[in-house]
Amino acid sequence: MQQRRILIVEDKEMDRQQMQALFQDPKLLIETAADGMEALDRLASNNYSIVLTDLKMPRLSGMQLIEEVQKRRLPVTVIVTTGFGGVDDAVRALRLGAYDFITKPIDFEHLRLVVQRALKERTLQDEVAHLRAQMRDKYSFHNILSKNPRMHQVFELINNVAGTTTTVLIEGETGTGKEQVAKAIHLASASHRSGPIVAINCAALPENLLESELFGHEKGAFTSAVNLRRGRFELADGGTLFLDEVGDIPASMQAKLLRVLQERRFERVGGTDSIEVDVRVIGATNRSLLKLVKEGTFREDLYYRLNVVKIDLPPLRDRPEDIPLLATHFTQKYVRPNEMPKFVAPEAMEVLLNYRWPGNIRELENAVERASVTCRGDAIHPEDLPPDVLTPHAPKQPFVIDLEKPLPDLLRDLTTDIEQQYIRKALKKSHGNIGRCAKICGLSRRSISAKIAEYKIEKALFKEA
Repeated sequence: MQQRRILIVEDKEMDRQQMQALFQDPKLLIETAADGMEALDRLASNNYSIVLTDLKMPRLSGMQLIEEVQKRRLPVTVIVTTGFGGVDDAVRALRLGAYDFITKPIDFEHLRLVVQRALKERTLQDEVAHLRAQMRDKYSFHNILSKNPRMHQVFELINNVAGTTTTVLIEGETGTGKEQVAKAIHLASASHRSGPIVAINCAALPENLLESELFGHEKGAFTSAVNLRRGRFELADGGTLFLDEVGDIPASMQAKLLRVLQERRFERVGGTDSIEVDVRVIGATNRSLLKLVKEGTFREDLYYRLNVVKIDLPPLRDRPEDIPLLATHFTQKYVRPNEMPKFVAPEAMEVLLNYRWPGNIRELENAVERASVTCRGDAIHPEDLPPDVLTPHAPKQPFVIDLEKPLPDLLRDLTTDIEQQYIRKALKKSHGNIGRCAKICGLSRRSISAKIAEYKIEKALFKEA
């Protein structure tokens, strides 16, 4: 059983002894310090969960102690107890990062409850810190985070193409991280990672501008061409060119792109000199290029030239085990200056896990960024999340009839989705108790345990606090 350390910082010995006696518990290790300077020395040599500090003390005050804790980014929760504090002191202490402010004479039962609540939240914060370390060591691949088996197959594909200059096609819904995968391919590349990675959104430009952007133009090639301009292919020479939304390239441009992919040379708009480039091309689309070929809007020969190695990115709803991982990463990404990162409380994580995420990772990132900015305490609670995520009957991703999939596969996907949602609701109702959950589902304990493992459901998120 791991003991939690509490440091009591109080210049009056009688008060130190009283509070030390209050928290006698085999799960707790209580230590004391007579002032802020002694407290800092102890914090430098030991890890503490809670610091209970007075404000008025010799050498270093409680307010200065809080400032030092924040400056050094120490993972400890500070609770202020004082007989001299007014409203201004309380506000200042809370702004500096104190968890709570309790005036003397102390209501010891109230103090005990505050400490219990703070310990629970600190335990969660420590678990989050452990998860962040796991992300760095185990689940991170060239800045892509995942513990999902399908994503690990993507990682393997990236490694396989790293030693080549092969063209890659990435397909996936909007927000699934296609550009991040393109960057990972570039970083893993043996021959092109020292060169630049240049991106262009093919859907954002009209045909005449797209040609100039891709291939550049000579001075005087058209009215506004007052200077020579190098295109994206030239700028990416020796590196990687990322063609986002490649399925939206107009038909006339598709022929020109095909020629470049085949010959690795082109002419600028208005020019006659042939320019040769050494570029790895990565295309990305949120639509099926094969469908576009069948519809006659995308050239078949260009499709096969792009589709040398294809990477299919699963939507976030198909990789729920990555939601806690990604949410934790985004709280770190959007931490405020001089503050510790927020952490997602279990009830808020449950909301994130139950939402369908039609906007995928990008939508999750936006939701966590908003919550990190607007929440007042250390923890993100359900009320801090965007209304769309919170709404009980939020619009769900419609079930798509995909005729390229056999009917049994579609029915299996639908059944799997319903089964997973059912088990999550049963776990919620049973507060994570496997026996009660199995009874609700009408299955054996062994069967429900196997399905929880199969769907990578984190039972701890459903346990009653």
